[in-house]
Amino acid sequence: MPDAGGRHTYSNGFFGQVGFVAGMTSVFIDGEAGTTGLGIQQRLRALPRITLLSIDPARRKDPQARREMMRAVDLVVLCLPDAASIEAVEIIEGLGDAAPKILDASTAFRTDPSWAYGFAEMTRDQPGLIGDAARVANPGCYATGAIALIRPLVAAGLLAADHRLCVNAVSGYSGGGRTMIAAHETAGGPAFELYALGLAHKHLPEMTLHGGLSRSPLFVPSVGHFPQGMLVSVPLHLDDLPGRPTGADLHAALAARYRGCAQVVVRDAEPAGTLMADTLVDTDLLELRVFANESRRQAVLVARLDNLGKGASGAAVQNIQLMTGLLRPEAIHG
Repeated sequence: MPDAGGRHTYSNGFFGQVGFVAGMTSVFIDGEAGTTGLGIQQRLRALPRITLLSIDPARRKDPQARREMMRAVDLVVLCLPDAASIEAVEIIEGLGDAAPKILDASTAFRTDPSWAYGFAEMTRDQPGLIGDAARVANPGCYATGAIALIRPLVAAGLLAADHRLCVNAVSGYSGGGRTMIAAHETAGGPAFELYALGLAHKHLPEMTLHGGLSRSPLFVPSVGHFPQGMLVSVPLHLDDLPGRPTGADLHAALAARYRGCAQVVVRDAEPAGTLMADTLVDTDLLELRVFANESRRQAVLVARLDNLGKGASGAAVQNIQLMTGLLRPEAIHG
């Protein structure tokens, strides 16, 4: 019978938007109350052929209830801290042939070669790899922007894999967890802050590996006093790059790589030389630009995205669609 929120109740203590229906794919979000989990729920409810199930709140921390739910569904989305994700994967692997597919939103498996990396536009083969995978690691928001800018230039021979790169970024505070959100939503909250100044941010390993780099970049992230949005920038001295390319060469390489992509778009540089971080809020778009000064032989690559959209929940739902056959791999690149 339905509860007060219109969900259906099952005797085992599960809840769902609808019951188990033939031809539907059942999905359980473990960690559904967090920012990413809530965003995924909202997007999945708008999709056909998805049954979104939850555990009765009274049993949410019950290991047996979680195990029963994981056994019952087709796909589990993990929106948990790294250690909890690793523990959840161990539970799922213990289910043997009854194990569901997994999409993990933590950093725990993003460089694990046995997991598919969930940046669908990263290579032409990536959508198919995601679609065929039983285990997919959703990318980090900063890493998504950086990889989108860097990898095509490395592949085109315009950027050396061992180049001494600096990556700078600013994000809205919504991706920083409850403590950061509370600090920014309190009157007089911080206007701007650098963080991870130990220079070992958790997105660096995936940024390096999937960016095609052999040397880890120097990465300096920051948080602004706005809820959502993100800019990731990579400054370059053009004369230090192989073949001494122009800014137009870099733009052309990026445009060629993402031609036909619906969610990753290469734009012309803004004539005013400015860029706001929050204009893609509540979208799943990723915009790339090259700002160049040829007289100074300098350029800045910039990626703009919603840290909760293409940087988190939007990417997760795209991966869920690929993993469940709702989205054809060939549709990613047009």
